[in-house]
Amino acid sequence: MGGAAAVVADDEAGLVRGFDLRALPPAFYEDPYPFFRALRRHSPVHRLPDGTWFLTRHADLFAIYRDTATFSSDKHVEFTPKFGAGTPLLEHHTTSLIFNDPPLHTRVRRLITGALTPRAVAAMEEGVVSLVDGLLDRMEEAPGGRVDLIEHFAAAIPVEVIGNLLDVPRGDRGPLRDWSLGILGALEPVPTAEALAWGNRAVVEFCDYLARLVADRRRRPGDPEKDVLTRLIRGEADGERLTEPELLQNCIFILNAGHETTTNLIGGALWLLCLWPRERERLLAGGPELMKTAVEEFLRYESSVQLGNRRALRACSVGGVELPEGALINLCIAGANRDPEVFADPDRLDLGRKPNPHLGFAGGPHVCAGLAVARLEARVALSMFLERFSRYALDGAPERDLRARFRGFGRLPAVLH
Repeated sequence: MGGAAAVVADDEAGLVRGFDLRALPPAFYEDPYPFFRALRRHSPVHRLPDGTWFLTRHADLFAIYRDTATFSSDKHVEFTPKFGAGTPLLEHHTTSLIFNDPPLHTRVRRLITGALTPRAVAAMEEGVVSLVDGLLDRMEEAPGGRVDLIEHFAAAIPVEVIGNLLDVPRGDRGPLRDWSLGILGALEPVPTAEALAWGNRAVVEFCDYLARLVADRRRRPGDPEKDVLTRLIRGEADGERLTEPELLQNCIFILNAGHETTTNLIGGALWLLCLWPRERERLLAGGPELMKTAVEEFLRYESSVQLGNRRALRACSVGGVELPEGALINLCIAGANRDPEVFADPDRLDLGRKPNPHLGFAGGPHVCAGLAVARLEARVALSMFLERFSRYALDGAPERDLRARFRGFGRLPAVLH
């Protein structure tokens, strides 16, 4: 036993020594969790070859999310050399809600959450049910019952839901997914020249479209209690409004954030239920309350967003390690969500897990503004899918999106029974 343990320790030490976020091996994209486990055990506050830091403990991430006086979300320092001064990608990613500090973060978040009250989210359920029912009807007619669970289901839901929130005309929604993938793909640790070109082109095309949509909405406003775009245009009651670039870039952010993460959540859940058949049977028998805890466990076990970032505004100590002022920090959400100090048997999918203080929606003032919408979409989508196709099965090898920051599938072929 001792010899076997030593071999495991040596293997993990090797993973730690060789870990470089800018040069990840193919095995990482298939299964990153052994890498995160090794780092959490042996070097939880780990300095990478490029001088940035990589954190994998739940307690460290939780503390950083709450300490906005020490750790900044602003990305000008990090993204200017990455994207280039004056590029569309730089303008977008340094203007959007998620990559900003107060006062911009506070203003935009207040406007968005004001339109996503519990009452407003509850009123969305009927529309989500109707949308999912229509998708299931179309999949039921697929030849041989063969479908792609991403294209035909998981990706189709959030595009429509967020499109409805901003009241994007249905005929205009075709390019939204491609624009989103292009912009978010550029956030990878080392984007290729092709990825940067795609991302920059997507920002320009997205902004051009939204400028026309905003102009039309100014002429014909919607209901600010339901239409997030009208609410963002009108601004606060005290007259404070977003500038035109702030408005356009944060509309892009809302569509991107609401689309990518929820697609990954629903697609990842359907994949996991094939890998864990006993948990699938448990969920089929468990009813609505178990579905609620199941959604939280899917968020923990297979985090849609795997990595976040912060910059230290002053010298500080994290997990007993001294970090200098200006330190760039990679927050490993996926590693923290499998921390055995917080989650018993963390590598086991437990759809009834309670409590479940996962960080799948980040935390602190930057906790996901649309988390209630994502939970609603996942709960309705998975419940209705399993009610209709309880014996679905994978049909060939899934195709992963080979990305480190986001974890999901490009294709998830299945056969419906």
